[in-house]
Amino acid sequence: MRRVLASGVLAMGLMLSAPLTAQTTGLQQGLVLTIDSERLFLASDFGKRVAAEVESAGNDLVAENRRIEAELAEAEQELTDMRATMTPEAFRPLADAFDTRVQETRQAQAAKSRALNAQLDQEREVFLNATGPVLEVLMQELGATVVLERRTVFISANSSDITAEAVTRLNETLGAGATTPVVPNRPQPAPAQD
Repeated sequence: MRRVLASGVLAMGLMLSAPLTAQTTGLQQGLVLTIDSERLFLASDFGKRVAAEVESAGNDLVAENRRIEAELAEAEQELTDMRATMTPEAFRPLADAFDTRVQETRQAQAAKSRALNAQLDQEREVFLNATGPVLEVLMQELGATVVLERRTVFISANSSDITAEAVTRLNETLGAGATTPVVPNRPQPAPAQD
């Protein structure tokens, strides 16, 4: 019983001394902020532009795929009609050529789809690179020490979510995708004292 009580007192002492240790070592206990990066991207002018461009290009690709599909179906029907009037030896090269055409078309369209996804990834990377300095300034203004992705946080107060303010600032600095974003001046750290 004494051993359990002594362990409890020791654990309590360690928990109570942690904040004091942080104070005596000069470590700062700061505010923790959260951000919804998906909402940040989609609600920003930059994200809206990218989404509109990708959607437009995607719709164009879908229309092109349908047109190609109709052309291939027509060519296949012509080939089927010709088969009845040809010998197997004469038909085989035509069938092989059609199969090659279908495979090459599928590969080309799949490459266009992958390129569209790569464009989206590249635009997100540009956005995230521009986001860092803006979030850093916002974090320093609010006295925070960390900004976490909201979806990975188990529970938090809504007041810790800075997504809306970050969207406003990114719209001011990055806009819909200027080639050189205007990044606000970062607060400079105080010079080290010797």
